[in-house]
Amino acid sequence: MIKVSLRPIISKINLPTVLKTAVLPGDSIERLFIATQTGEIFYIGYGVIGTFLDIRQHIIKLGASNHGYDERGLIGLAFHPEFYNNGLFYLHYSVSGTQGPGAFPGALPESFKPNPCDAGTLNLKWVNRELLYDHIDTIEEWVLRPNGQPQKRRTLLNLRRPFFNHNGVNSLNFSPETGKLVLTTGDGGSGYDPFNLSQDTMEIAGKIIEIDVMKDTFIYNPPVVTRFNELPGPIQETLTVIAKGVRNIPGISYQWLYNQYIKYVGNVGQDLVESIFSFVQYKPIPVTQLVQASLTKSEPDQEGFINFGWRGWEGAFPTSFIKVCSANPALDEKTMAYYNDAVKTSVGRIQPLISYFHKDPRPDKFGGTSLTGVQPYMGNEIPYLTGSVVFTDFARKSQFPVRGVLAYTKVRTDCKLNDFSVIETDYNFGSQSAFYVSLGTNSDQTRLYLGVYSSMRVTDPKQGTVFAIIP
Repeated sequence: MIKVSLRPIISKINLPTVLKTAVLPGDSIERLFIATQTGEIFYIGYGVIGTFLDIRQHIIKLGASNHGYDERGLIGLAFHPEFYNNGLFYLHYSVSGTQGPGAFPGALPESFKPNPCDAGTLNLKWVNRELLYDHIDTIEEWVLRPNGQPQKRRTLLNLRRPFFNHNGVNSLNFSPETGKLVLTTGDGGSGYDPFNLSQDTMEIAGKIIEIDVMKDTFIYNPPVVTRFNELPGPIQETLTVIAKGVRNIPGISYQWLYNQYIKYVGNVGQDLVESIFSFVQYKPIPVTQLVQASLTKSEPDQEGFINFGWRGWEGAFPTSFIKVCSANPALDEKTMAYYNDAVKTSVGRIQPLISYFHKDPRPDKFGGTSLTGVQPYMGNEIPYLTGSVVFTDFARKSQFPVRGVLAYTKVRTDCKLNDFSVIETDYNFGSQSAFYVSLGTNSDQTRLYLGVYSSMRVTDPKQGTVFAIIP
């Protein structure tokens, strides 16, 4: 079993959603940047902590309902590959003043459950979208000016979201293959993707999208949309879609190995499993092609297009819901939720690299809650992990006080189903809870960083610590 140490870098911060490194223009060292859910971005170098940007006033009021738990806020930060020269960086956040009633007004979040005996629950439509939505997310381009002050340049997308959850997290990353900005959106929330947005190729929700930020659309405040065909033509021309069938993703990561880039995507599960997918080859579909196919009521060529299978599939398994057997939890019944969806996507979807269960009796495994980060590790300081893929889970099931989990899986060049192992840590959190909320790496993937929060509630401020993962 691999053991690592956790060395605190910064503490008493708000919930850390993104951990990334970059070299500031004119600087000589790579600094760690920490974005918090509430809207601050800090940077650290030579032991000095500075504030890079504070957009708290632009962020929606967090945690007002749901007992303080929230999945909105500042959830994406990416630095342009030429950031040192051009100062460009990108943000994804939930906009203040956009609180709506939700797509199911008055319903509890995640209260929806499909009933296989009631067709009405299997084919719901998201209606009155301009009125019935939860909030608006924005993706923006900013520039660090020569005087050291960041300034917004333009808005790339404005997205209307049906529910408060499943907006993605660490949702912006640049592809070293294409040089494009990659956005991972999540299926829009509630539970079980009630409107099946993730499989509808015209819906922006539940997709992985590449944005060519070098194309200037000359549109600096785009309309608020939910579907690709609602976007102005010049914006459509900047977008290609890599994948669909996404439930919720803690970002996409890239590993250069054997003269190719392996892509890793974690898909957060519903009730049964958490999954990590990997792929090398893919063929993105230009949004203009998708829109044209929809106008002519034809199917676009989807060969090489990635489908993770949600909502019909949860990782390697048909999506089920669990009927609780309170007298004997070992006899909990798993009932298939979407038989037809599972059949439709059974052939075209890709298989996960690993799936780990919410309940797992094996002594060397763990019962997971929610996947929160996936990063390759290419360093040599922790030799047994070199070339592996490290991942984090929010909280180990049935453990008090609460502890998150670090684990890893070895690379498979064929990207087929693999096993995983737990990484033990020696840090003493005492009686405090420790939810593992984010995982980050530096630019050459030789260092790993872990974001921990001692509360599930974003309304409990400054409960966060960021650690370096060391031998």
